[in-house]
Amino acid sequence: QVQLVESGGGLVQAGGSLRLSCAASGRLLGNYPMAWFRQAPGKGRECVSHVTWNGKITYYADSVKGRFTISKEDGKNTVYLQMNSLKPEDTAVYYCAARPPWRAPDTASSAYEFWGQGTQVTVSS
Repeated sequence: QVQLVESGGGLVQAGGSLRLSCAASGRLLGNYPMAWFRQAPGKGRECVSHVTWNGKITYYADSVKGRFTISKEDGKNTVYLQMNSLKPEDTAVYYCAARPPWRAPDTASSAYEFWGQGTQVTVSS
């Protein structure tokens, strides 16, 4: 089992930055592909970014490309999402997720076995 705990959310003005952290326990993340999803009120869960188990290949949704950066720090068993130039439409609950080891990451939420509880990000205009 992998337990994931997100932190770093909050209220920020448009144009500002936040860094989300996802700390894992129970297993080492070195073999796990990881992803960040978000869900805004009344909308489905959207994959914002994912990274391969070795941290070498990343994906970003078009809506965040050039503004968000995902990274894995295996020594701290933590995954980060650096979010810059935030917009009001980035407002959502952000979740990190882990897929079973060695597999390719995916944009489908159903591909992920372990989830954090979520952290709220609110961007004011």
